[in-house]
Amino acid sequence: MSLFTSSDMKTKAAILVQQKKPLVITDIEVPALKAHQVLVRIEAAGVCGSQIGEIDGVKGPDRFLPHLLGHEAGAVVVETGPGVKKVKAGDHVVLHWKPSAGRDAATPVYRWGRRRVNAGRVTAFQELSVVSENRVTRIPRNVPFTTAALYGCALLTAWGVVTRDARLKRGESLLVLGAGTLGLSEIMFAKMIGASPIIAVDLYAGKLRVAKELGATHVIHSRTQNTHRLIQRDLKGRTLDVVFENTGRRDVIELGYELCGPKGRTILVGVPGYREKASIDTLPLHFGKALTGSFGGDARPDKDIPYLLSCQRKKAFDPTSLLSEPYSLDRINDAILDLRRGRVIRPVIACQTGGG
Repeated sequence: MSLFTSSDMKTKAAILVQQKKPLVITDIEVPALKAHQVLVRIEAAGVCGSQIGEIDGVKGPDRFLPHLLGHEAGAVVVETGPGVKKVKAGDHVVLHWKPSAGRDAATPVYRWGRRRVNAGRVTAFQELSVVSENRVTRIPRNVPFTTAALYGCALLTAWGVVTRDARLKRGESLLVLGAGTLGLSEIMFAKMIGASPIIAVDLYAGKLRVAKELGATHVIHSRTQNTHRLIQRDLKGRTLDVVFENTGRRDVIELGYELCGPKGRTILVGVPGYREKASIDTLPLHFGKALTGSFGGDARPDKDIPYLLSCQRKKAFDPTSLLSEPYSLDRINDAILDLRRGRVIRPVIACQTGGG
């Protein structure tokens, strides 16, 4: 049973009111908990490229405006609704967009004065959030909330892309097109597995420096260097076993598929715009070449998050270089702009008042 009603609890939140416009920061009323919903206090939320896609309308006109955003966070459970057995008040959790164990609860509706504010089963750009119990995974209390946020999407997706979508093997060659948080995470996990060479391509020199630190054997700055020629040089006569395409751009999709070897696998991780259509030669698909899309790497949060945390404790990888200095919730539009311009890899929002 909920201990509060929608009229006696409010939260600061960043709301998408109009596409292609800055988010609006304001106070909204928190709805009473329903069955299999969890109220959490968001400590740190990551800003993903998916939110930029929502703001820009890359999938088309948004029918749910105004609505809340954010799908990865480190949080603390405040209260649980009827039927929730997975977590309890005080638990530290990762919020993630991929479903896990537990029930898919109804989507909450917040109030902004007389206006309705829609939300999905997980939202994170706010101080308090009502989420579905199958969008939370309990974690040890010693995991920093900023690191926990990465486990909600970037690390979780990358692990699935590497191990499930591509089934990358030791010694295989890999090309990573787009070295944002997802691409850099793919590089970390490819190094863990023992892939080689690992070639990273990006527009921003700063991201390529981090790619090299995290395990890329070769990096290519696509603004200033000949990508085709340098990939062939770095492969030293080998073909590409696996290509990860993280941008969703038509020209990059076509490039990745073209460069992939005759028996190689091209995994489309980046989501294209709804009018973005790539043109490829399908004949090689009949003779062993593979092209597939990825839906979050078929991530399994309740299994993958504890496993990856154990790997991090053993120093198999270190994701801290992916994180920015925290931005306050009031500065979330600055964080989004910095992400657009390649100034940061993964902006982190300190959602509690006074954070950042």
